[in-house]
Amino acid sequence: MFSKTAEPTSVNVDLVRELTCFDAFGAPTRRIEEEGVLYLVNEFWTSAQRQAHSLHEISYRACFKPQLPGFFISRLTREGEAVFDPFMGRGTTPIEAALQGRRPIGADINPLSILLTRPRLAPPSLAAIEKRLAEISWESDEIERDDLLVFYHPETLRRLDALRRHLLERAETDPVDDWIRMVAINRLTGHSPGFFSVYSLPPNQAVSIEAQAKINAKRKQAPPPRDVAALILRKSCALLSDGVPPEHPSALLATSEAWRAPFVADGAVRLVVTSPPFLDVVQYASDNWLRNWFAGIDPDAVRISAHRGEAEWERMVRACLEEFARIVAPGGHVAFEVGEVRGGKVLLERLVWRAAEGLPFERLFVLVNSQSFTKTSNCWGVGNNAKGTNTNRVVTLRRR
Repeated sequence: MFSKTAEPTSVNVDLVRELTCFDAFGAPTRRIEEEGVLYLVNEFWTSAQRQAHSLHEISYRACFKPQLPGFFISRLTREGEAVFDPFMGRGTTPIEAALQGRRPIGADINPLSILLTRPRLAPPSLAAIEKRLAEISWESDEIERDDLLVFYHPETLRRLDALRRHLLERAETDPVDDWIRMVAINRLTGHSPGFFSVYSLPPNQAVSIEAQAKINAKRKQAPPPRDVAALILRKSCALLSDGVPPEHPSALLATSEAWRAPFVADGAVRLVVTSPPFLDVVQYASDNWLRNWFAGIDPDAVRISAHRGEAEWERMVRACLEEFARIVAPGGHVAFEVGEVRGGKVLLERLVWRAAEGLPFERLFVLVNSQSFTKTSNCWGVGNNAKGTNTNRVVTLRRR
């Protein structure tokens, strides 16, 4: 596919040197140029390079590993500077920014994202969590939705209903309740006794009522009783095992479309690290239907875009980059991660590269993190997961 290997010419040579000094992780960085796009290929970060902070262990479909934003945050920003992710999902970028003493700024069209992100930026103490769990009235004879008994034992569902009512009735945001809600959302369904449900799919993808009934029949299983409060406390202990973020500038989180961020001032951001939805690969609305129910979010009011065509997706990216051009300070950067879709036939990084044309950005390179554990001999194709992502491809831009 690639015709030649070239040394960088029109790119920022100093920045290239800075980002390619990680040859200890594997082979020397390869520099490949194709159709005017410079690719830097190496194993820049791996899951074995370092363990991510325990606060990141919240599940969300199609999220990137903390090492990705951590790589760029540590190299392209200083303490106190702002880092923004307009597709924040579970909040990986804002959390990593806080852990490195930067200002976390994040947004997502789904209000669920704030509920998953905000509590971990300023976590309460374990003592406060345990005290609040003891104060909640868990006894209830009411089951709001009988159809959810396909997931839960009746006693478990009664306790979940009691917890849900407790959280929805609290008019003001309370940090401890905020944390408990986040953990409960993350424990709703899963495939181990650490979740409230009977065996189901991993927690980042809630199956339908009908699909769960089929799983139960196939496995000849019935939902066992779970101690909701005990599981919340256990998960809280795990999340807080590495401590809390250091002192950092106040966070700014919003529910908004990625291409419109009026809550961010001109030139206020030093780095954007983000990853948009990859065409029609992931269905966020259906994946999160049970989480939205528990959180009291009306899914019909959440306008999650599905960009099924390349042209439509590129227009969305262009709109995002135009907004980034407003909020990123001169000399700041954008790290725009994309993945392999449709059997590797669609190279989304090329669409991002083209979408940036004519904007006040210097198109530096596409950084490709190729990891050996993907079992893919050719990092440009999809070998072990036809619809998944085997390499991180990050279009890297610098604001003029």
